[in-house]
Amino acid sequence: MKKLDPKNLSAQLRYRAAGNPPGTLPSSAISNCFPGLEFDFRNVWRRIFVGITMHEADNYVLDAEPRFKDLVGHRLLRVDGKPLVVPVMGPQRPGSDPIQLTTSTNPEGVTFMEWSNALAELLHTKAGKKVRCEFTLKESKYPAAIPKDQKQLRVEELELRPFFAKGEQGPLAVIAEELAEPGELTQGLCSPWQNDYRECACYYWAASRPDYVNVEQGPQGTSVGINWLQKDRSPEAPQQYVLDNREDTRLVSYDDLFRHWQESLHFQVEGHDQDVVTLPEGGPPDARSK
Repeated sequence: MKKLDPKNLSAQLRYRAAGNPPGTLPSSAISNCFPGLEFDFRNVWRRIFVGITMHEADNYVLDAEPRFKDLVGHRLLRVDGKPLVVPVMGPQRPGSDPIQLTTSTNPEGVTFMEWSNALAELLHTKAGKKVRCEFTLKESKYPAAIPKDQKQLRVEELELRPFFAKGEQGPLAVIAEELAEPGELTQGLCSPWQNDYRECACYYWAASRPDYVNVEQGPQGTSVGINWLQKDRSPEAPQQYVLDNREDTRLVSYDDLFRHWQESLHFQVEGHDQDVVTLPEGGPPDARSK
């Protein structure tokens, strides 16, 4: 078979090696935009501008090199003419007209746009170049709107780092080392693993564990089943899905998972609990999933 040699970045990003599951692709990973079970993708944006360190999910300057140290605590409002904040609009009560929504911690009623979307076009055209960055004139604890008076802005020319590492023949489908140091993509995840494992369910975001199990189809097209985290999943248990509530003693708790996850979790085969799973030839005749 002829060896596949992707020639451009898009082809490299979309190429799935034999044996790799769909989740290995950026487009289908649980954490393709926000923190998930594999890594927190947002952390790649913290050092996207040379000389300063941004908050991974906000336009707030956390740290900076000595020459930009006085930018710490300021907010980046606009890059190369493109705004990073937008008004928060919506109704105050059902049926009312939308207005700009403010709170005591967001008196100007604005919100920061996620880094991936805000910088996508600039990274395509300006990576490796200096861009005009407009900050709040003073430190800003709360979200800040873009002032109409340009004198109320502080302007700096900062280099926009390339997102992808470079190889001998051009960009590689690998995050540039300057953006994330070893361990930074996972440092914000819940530890131990049981925290996120229990928290992430189908109604929250894509979960890598079962949720609605032991499902039986009804005559009218409806179904009945139970929550995979219910302690009583025996055949005699009522076929009633218990909504997730960390205080409900009918459900496996965080402490249960910390102390004895092996006894609390079951394999699922075709949507049903399996206490005994037959292994392939060469292994033990059976093994308990508990």
